[in-house]
Amino acid sequence: MEMGFSFSFPCLFFASLLLCIQLSGAIDAPIKSLQTLSFDDGYTQIFGDSNLMLLRDGKTVHLSLDEKTGAGFASQDLYLHGFFSASIKLPADYAAGVVVAFYLSNGDVYHKTHDELDFEFLGNVRGREWRLQTNVYGNGSTRVGREERYDFWFDPTDDFHQYSILWTPHQIIFYIDSTPIREIRNSKAMGSAFPSKPMTLYATIWDGSTWATLGGRYKVNYRYAPFVAEFAALVLHGCTVDPLNPLSSCDEGFDSSSLATTELSVEQRSGMDSVRANHMTYSYCHDRKRYTVPLPECEFDPGTSRLYGDDGLKFGERKHRRGKRSRIDSSF
Repeated sequence: MEMGFSFSFPCLFFASLLLCIQLSGAIDAPIKSLQTLSFDDGYTQIFGDSNLMLLRDGKTVHLSLDEKTGAGFASQDLYLHGFFSASIKLPADYAAGVVVAFYLSNGDVYHKTHDELDFEFLGNVRGREWRLQTNVYGNGSTRVGREERYDFWFDPTDDFHQYSILWTPHQIIFYIDSTPIREIRNSKAMGSAFPSKPMTLYATIWDGSTWATLGGRYKVNYRYAPFVAEFAALVLHGCTVDPLNPLSSCDEGFDSSSLATTELSVEQRSGMDSVRANHMTYSYCHDRKRYTVPLPECEFDPGTSRLYGDDGLKFGERKHRRGKRSRIDSSF
């Protein structure tokens, strides 16, 4: 698969640049292309020594986990809103306990009031598929997780797939390839829990044996190491701010007021509804054991709610569960 490409994504205005998602070959509006970055142009290694490897002139990054360490990299800049994307291929074969993460966070700057937007990929035993978890923290709301989990409708170890986060003052959208899978609106109900401070982009691989697979029942087995996650088609496009003054405005040349709300097309919303109906396996909004009173942004839908148990798990998932509970009180 050729990874040195530019591509088109969700419709929004970043200054004069209009980005649009291309779905099923149909172009919704005029398209400008986003160029991918080489590693040295936008990122820096944060840990892992030789477990981070650059290929194709820095256009592809391999992160590996072995008995000594995992690995990770981060964006060189802080961003206040933007579009962040990477094409990722996950480790194949036995990967229980392995966690691959692609996320935005400012926990290193705001220790008690940090924001975070997560893609977390949770490894599994041989013959069982990887799971995907998305999460949102705002203003230090780490005790109030907004996790959702999904199974994949493709093999994420077989080829590269694009995972993207759109973050504007008005909304957050998680995408897989060109399909939105989750949307969070900056509503009165969300309040200060909507991420609003500059964040750094991170990509990591690490040992999550205590919780990642069946609530910690299956741990990383280093006989199968190294576990290698591949990253390519790296995109950083957004409002950069002064790292010495994170509360500063966007760098000159970027008009943050031009960030517009993305209205999903009928096709996009249909695609998102299909993913959520057929592949979402856990939602915090249905977890009555954890939240006896649903969080304010959770809307009650009798048709959907009846598909989930009081632990937030979709009926039918329990036959896959064994062992201790994970950090979201639901093991898979």
